[in-house]
Amino acid sequence: MSQQYESELKRKTVSAEQAAESVKPGDWVEYGFGLGQPDLFDAALAARVPKLDRVKLRGCLAMKPRAAVEADPEGRHLAYLSWYFSGLERKMHDRGLCNHIPMNFGEAPDNYRRFVDVDVAVLKCAPMDAHGYFNFGPSVTYHKAITETAKHLIIEADASVPYVYGLECGVHISEVDQVINAGAGTMPELKNAGPGPADQKVAELIAPEIKDGACLQIGIGAMPNAVAELLAQSSVKDLGVHTEMFVDSLVSLYEAGKITGAHKTTNRYQMTYCFAAGSSRLYKFLDHNQACFAGPVDYTNLPHHIMRNDNAVAICNAAQIDLTGQACSESAGIRQISGTGGQLQFIRGAYASRGGKAILCLASTFERENRRASRIVARIDESNIVTTPRTDVMYVVTEHGIVNLKGKSVPERARALIGIAHPDFRDDLERAAREYRILPRTLF
Repeated sequence: MSQQYESELKRKTVSAEQAAESVKPGDWVEYGFGLGQPDLFDAALAARVPKLDRVKLRGCLAMKPRAAVEADPEGRHLAYLSWYFSGLERKMHDRGLCNHIPMNFGEAPDNYRRFVDVDVAVLKCAPMDAHGYFNFGPSVTYHKAITETAKHLIIEADASVPYVYGLECGVHISEVDQVINAGAGTMPELKNAGPGPADQKVAELIAPEIKDGACLQIGIGAMPNAVAELLAQSSVKDLGVHTEMFVDSLVSLYEAGKITGAHKTTNRYQMTYCFAAGSSRLYKFLDHNQACFAGPVDYTNLPHHIMRNDNAVAICNAAQIDLTGQACSESAGIRQISGTGGQLQFIRGAYASRGGKAILCLASTFERENRRASRIVARIDESNIVTTPRTDVMYVVTEHGIVNLKGKSVPERARALIGIAHPDFRDDLERAAREYRILPRTLF
């Protein structure tokens, strides 16, 4: 390591408490994304909460409780806002401690460079390397744009952060104002629930749609991951990966010899992603692994990048779909449960890919408060948010079948979707469809 970089690092290294003193009343404080959110700084800021006023914290997919938010349970001193809710942020939102910021995920870097104010940014990174860079680890997303925008940049250096290769993966010591030495912490793990019977059946319907040489995007959740696990046992070969999120099931696919990337146009022979979350096994796999390419989210998620790879297959989740094809994937009525994320952009990018397929999957029913209801509905619930417009929806899959809505009229869509709804709800859907004039009296 250069003596110059060592000297600069020593000069800029401060305690978390000293770094937290940089936050002033009215500041926008950026906590960054997922695994890149700070912990020592967060605890130090929590201790200062009674002295703060009108401070706004902005984050995304928090994977640990945010101490500063918990220290202000009535929201008198600060507010926390998120681009995409994790389970923790969903609970914070239910308590009135978190608000949502709508965004197509692939636009995040441009949002920061053009529209977003950042007074103080604090990002957890790998320790400085021999060339003076702090690597963002598996949270590349929009972190480079944050470092370009922030008026005051703090790095929390943590030796547990995996070192990744790719594009816009780090920031140089010369661009950093303060450094907190966090030693070697523990990376939070994201536990994926094992697939249930419906997940397994959906996976069995999707797997035959994925041919040799296909380029995969696997979303979060049991269903997409069940597809990947099933493919690992199949005869498919030479798969590629161009995805938003890197998940454990992709490690399984790679180790099963199913992923080569030989037919990719971009980052050939490498698996492309912008962030990861999962088990310690996943983090070890990503660390210094040149089979993986981490890029900013405008590189992974913008449709004109996705479509450059032939036979792109995007597998995403939906929570509710109406009989015209509108897909709600981020809310339950007025309750925000996640965010738009990259769904719409991957649906569009995969469709535009030569031979591409955009797939939305969902269980046909759900249960809440001892009541079972259909996820396929005649009309979306009041105040529910449409994530993917009906004009963009292609394949829809439940455990009862798979249909392609492209080129279909509204009555044809309704008939197809009723056909993959749970049998217990099909008659009611048929009656509602005729009442709402989605289905005419004759022909359909």
